[in-house]
Amino acid sequence: MLGALMPFTFSPFDYAWLAIPALTGWLWLIRRGEHPLITGFAFGLGWFACGAWWVAPTLHTYGHLPWIAAVFCVLLLGAVLALFPMLWAWLTWRISKSGPWLLLVFPAAAVLEEWLRGHLLTGLPWTALGNLLLDTPAIGWAAWFGVYGLALPPAMLAASIVLLIPQLQSESNPAQKSGSKLNQRIGAMGLSITLLLFVLAPTPPVAEGQQHSVALVQGNIPQDQKWDAAFVGETMHRYGSLSSEVAEAVDIIIWPEAAIPFFLERAPGWNQWLNAQVQGWETPLLYGGLKLTGQRSAQNGLFAHDPDLSEQGFAGKHHLVPFGEYVPAWIPFLHTLVPEIADFKPADDAGVVQARGISYGALICYESLFPEEARSRVLAGAEVLVNVTNDAWYGRTPAAWQHFQAARMRAVETGRYVLRAANTGVTAIIQPNGVVRNQLQWWTPAVLQGAFVSSNMITPYVRWGDWPLIIVLMLLLIPAIINRTR
Repeated sequence: MLGALMPFTFSPFDYAWLAIPALTGWLWLIRRGEHPLITGFAFGLGWFACGAWWVAPTLHTYGHLPWIAAVFCVLLLGAVLALFPMLWAWLTWRISKSGPWLLLVFPAAAVLEEWLRGHLLTGLPWTALGNLLLDTPAIGWAAWFGVYGLALPPAMLAASIVLLIPQLQSESNPAQKSGSKLNQRIGAMGLSITLLLFVLAPTPPVAEGQQHSVALVQGNIPQDQKWDAAFVGETMHRYGSLSSEVAEAVDIIIWPEAAIPFFLERAPGWNQWLNAQVQGWETPLLYGGLKLTGQRSAQNGLFAHDPDLSEQGFAGKHHLVPFGEYVPAWIPFLHTLVPEIADFKPADDAGVVQARGISYGALICYESLFPEEARSRVLAGAEVLVNVTNDAWYGRTPAAWQHFQAARMRAVETGRYVLRAANTGVTAIIQPNGVVRNQLQWWTPAVLQGAFVSSNMITPYVRWGDWPLIIVLMLLLIPAIINRTR
């Protein structure tokens, strides 16, 4: 039950405060020492299986799976991801037991769990705990430690509460009543440290550079029409018409992921039409599209069509969606969900395209979940990040908003504006402090005009990656482990 509260702490519900009673109650159960592995797994299953319920209708509608199979896939996904909170619970119980070391172990294990979830099994940091600190004074720490490091404050607050409240101490560990006073003092100290993390947080990044104007086009093409050849003309003309209305007023136009849902190499007529449109606008266009890389292979990515250049730039998607964009080698009998594409191939380019002297870092859909992807684009020279996505797969479920929340965190980590063009939404311009500057209404065909600032600043997170986080983990865990082995 406690884990089932976690999905409501993220967008679009945004009841972030619910995470504290959920984590506190869960930690109390862990401290009782009764089946910590089961306690951890149950919490994770509630968090991820209940939170990812939207996967079932997606698989049923577009993957053509029977409902019972689709629901099973959700439970399977939740069970796999629940292994990480299970590890978190076991480490907490095994190292801290009933002592005050809980204040170090529980937050450190939280950070470790989040980092592992973002990297193992190709990684899936969906609804990362650190995302809850968006719109709080502590968000500035993201530019130093990334989203995984931001799991520490809420976990430390939960540990402080458990140590501070005598009733929790006596009920969870009757034999440790004599140490209750010490635990309370440690809990009070933890509460003070948590407060200081908010009060003394560094100022979020501010982009310093030239200002440019942009038009983000939200085509709002229904998913059941997007890949239908009968609707190709309507799709292309909708994007062309919406762009023509604003082309003269902006420096760059951006279309979402797979805005052109076919290979232009195989459609010379549409290729000529697009060239004529861009030349007539005299404005560069970034658009999501598909590129042939071989007889039976393709890449999903971002094209850069600059009328001043003879060749188009292209940045392919590096981090592919397992079971959606490729079939893992260990289960080759499964088919992908993407129509007419046997298997996408990951790109090995820098992930950056050029237009009118500006370097745009491409984050294709799912890639915006991963801090290391955004970091690599900035290290490759990106002055602004472009997140193109098609969240129509998820319908009107919370998934699109949770995906959008992750993109906001990438802005703070990298100190870059994020220009997010989505087929059905959420289309927005995100400032380097994570604040949404402009945003379109969800599920409407429209154009978002706004401004962004290109920047060459390098945040500590971009410069050092996860090393500061690793050092903090060592400082937190090693003393507790040494004390446990005495």
